[in-house]
Amino acid sequence: MEISSDEAEDWFMESLHMYKDLHVFQLEHPTKVIEWTSEKSICVAGYSSPKNEILELLLPLKLYAGGKQGLCPERDFKVERGGFSDEPVACLKHIFGKRCLVSSGCNSSKLQVWDIGIDDTDIIRRTGVINLSDTSAKSRKIASGLTEDPCVLHGFQISDVQLTELASGKVLYAVGTDSVDAVSGLQFVNASAFVVCTNNGTLYVGDTREPKVERYALQERMSGSHWTFGLRTGQPQSDTASCTVSRLSSSGQVLVSDLRKMSSPVRQAQLNLQHSVASSDFLTVTWAPALDNCLAVSGFDGTVLVFDTTSWSTESKTPEPIFVHRGHNLSCETEAETDGPPLKVTAHAWHPWRPRTLLSAASDGSMHVWDWVDKSNEQI
Repeated sequence: MEISSDEAEDWFMESLHMYKDLHVFQLEHPTKVIEWTSEKSICVAGYSSPKNEILELLLPLKLYAGGKQGLCPERDFKVERGGFSDEPVACLKHIFGKRCLVSSGCNSSKLQVWDIGIDDTDIIRRTGVINLSDTSAKSRKIASGLTEDPCVLHGFQISDVQLTELASGKVLYAVGTDSVDAVSGLQFVNASAFVVCTNNGTLYVGDTREPKVERYALQERMSGSHWTFGLRTGQPQSDTASCTVSRLSSSGQVLVSDLRKMSSPVRQAQLNLQHSVASSDFLTVTWAPALDNCLAVSGFDGTVLVFDTTSWSTESKTPEPIFVHRGHNLSCETEAETDGPPLKVTAHAWHPWRPRTLLSAASDGSMHVWDWVDKSNEQI
């Protein structure tokens, strides 16, 4: 989408009132992963070149300067550590409680283990490779285990979802089903319970102490789309009964379900999309960890949409977002790409404790961190 200079300038002027904070950074290559490694740092990784960087970035210190922001010299992202992957990175997860990452490539079934390092080094080193029995070139989705012993749950399709111990490469658990549904995402609820979403929108709920998994398929009228999901939990060790799952389709449907009653969604919506989606590579839906009933959606175009689901019902209506981040399209530092594919947001992530702060990355390599102004609570 071509953006005029006047439109970009208008957005810049509007942004002074729309955002409490807005910081822009340019990566050499775009990333489809944004993974928190501490409350002030994230990891990103390239997915589009022969040799891809994995970087740990320190967020702008201005975000944490409080009332002394004017005295804060650091207003940009800072590269803390870096390393290189010999294959494009499709999925990257930080291991719970450790200075360690696990990645999967776009063209391989193996998992790579990375040491982020400590204060006396600026290098991210690969320390191991987990070679799997299925050697076909398939990108695997990954979830970090929530136990003290580092482990990951991973899989390309439901039948090969397994839990692997990082130190030994030993398989600790395997799903007991022969389903070939492709995995679009998986996440732990607590140390043993987990949820898996497949490309066709089916949810599987399981426990690493029992091979059997419960399967919850969508109604046939919702088939034909690609689906991804986001899981809202209370604490790292939640009960499945306290969790809410949102599913997002490539056609813009959003289904919100309670894991205690999966027969039908408790809320749903049909997003008003301006652009069609050729693939589901970048579709992302996430719950705000510090803002009740709010979720963010991206991957359809160059925007991130934020919705308050409080007023949603069981009937599918078209809600208005409470905020739209258009900065990747309209940032004055970003030139419009008229010849290549349209700009898309490739990933976004909420800040763990700042309610309205998100990070987003786009296919042009731009990386933004932004905190929008809540107009509804402004003093009149």
